[in-house]
Formats: sequence, structure tokens, C-alpha cells
Amino acid sequence: MAETVFLVTGGSRGIGAAVAMAAAQAGHRVLLSYASAEDRALEVVARIEAAGGTARAVRADTADPAEVAALFAAADEMGPLAVLVCSGGITGAPSPLVNAAPETLARVIDVNLVGAMLCAREAVRRMSTQHGGAGGAIVFLSSRATAYGSPNEHVWYAASKGGIDALTLGLAREVGAQGIRVNAVSPGPIDTEMLSDEKRARAAALSPVQRIGTPQEAAAAVMFLASDAASFVTGANLSVSGGR
Repeated sequence: MAETVFLVTGGSRGIGAAVAMAAAQAGHRVLLSYASAEDRALEVVARIEAAGGTARAVRADTADPAEVAALFAAADEMGPLAVLVCSGGITGAPSPLVNAAPETLARVIDVNLVGAMLCAREAVRRMSTQHGGAGGAIVFLSSRATAYGSPNEHVWYAASKGGIDALTLGLAREVGAQGIRVNAVSPGPIDTEMLSDEKRARAAALSPVQRIGTPQEAAAAVMFLASDAASFVTGANLSVSGGR
């Protein structure tokens, strides 16, 4: 286990940071990417190293094929890739769709969906038994927004995550015979920077369990799907939403 690499995109904060910490505790070498928050990413690395783990942070825009290639080259330097978790994502400013800037729509789709496909492509090239790999696991972070639609706020974000749902199922069936499992986690309201105080309170009131989730609870679901405990699970989408 100690020789395998666990790559987390968007690992500097929120669910991604919680996944990175959990992966290190499970004995993986952790590579995390970040878009701009270098200080936050280095803080996660420092916490992992202080606990005796191995970690590295690399800046990468996952919508840029060249930067994605460089990110995976960094993973190659650390060892064989065992797990990819695509956690990075953006929403853009909230508004009804009619008021959204075309640049916002394109950027959200590029980062959230195209970026996930670019990362998955690089992971398959390394993990696939048809390409000399030892197999592995890919976990995408989707969202319960695909069920809600996020009207008047981020319908384009919900649409990008709907694409992730389709990608999860299609890729799972495409690479299942190559030793790669592909699954998704769909968090409901989670206590991250993406939620304002008002949204936290509203989400908790609507929840059957009367609270929102923690990044660690979402990370636990990711770690299950990435582990051998889920060896016969692929193409699944696990809702972590407190019943919503």
C-alpha cells in the first residue's frame, strides 16, 4: 500500500482535503492538485507529513490538457497510480440561467466535466491492464444538485454534475474488464466554503437528519469506493446527503 499513489484533484480544501488526509492515513502516497490556493494545499501536505505520510501538491488547471499531463507525470515520479479522485469543481456566481455569462457556463463545464474526463483518460492509461497497469479505482465527486437542478442559482453546475453521472456509468462499463472500477459520490449539503451561512441553515432545516454533512463523512464514502472493500462495486453513485 505504501508504494501506491492516490491522486486527488481539488485537494486543497473541503472534501478534497478530507480525502487527501484519509488517503494518507490509509497508507497511500498522496498527490493533490490545486488551482490557486497554494497555501491551503501546502498546509494539507504539511499535515500529512507531520503524521508520517508522504504527500506532494501540484498546481494544475484540470481543464488544460497540458497541465493535466504534467500533473500525472508528477504522479509517475511518486510511484504507480492506484486511485484517482476527481474532487475539483467550481460553480460560478449564482444567478438564473438567463443572466449567466457565457464565459461562466463554459468555464464550469470545462473544469467540472471536461477536466474530469481529461484526468480519467490519463488515469486509465496508467491503470489499465491492457496498457500494462495493475488496475485501480476512479471516484468522481458528483452532487445531489443533479436531482435538485439548482434553479435560480447554478443550473449549469447541476448540468455539469449530471455529465459526471453519465461519465461514471459509461466509463465503468468501458474499463471494467481492464481492472479499473469507476464510481461516484454525490454529496448533499456539506459544510464547505461553497455554502453560505444562510444556505447551511436552510439545508439543515430541510434535511431528514436536521443537519448538513461534514467533508469527512463524504471522504469516508470516497475511501470505501476506492478500497478493496468495494471490489465488486463499479458504476455506482453513492448519495451522501442525509436522506435528501
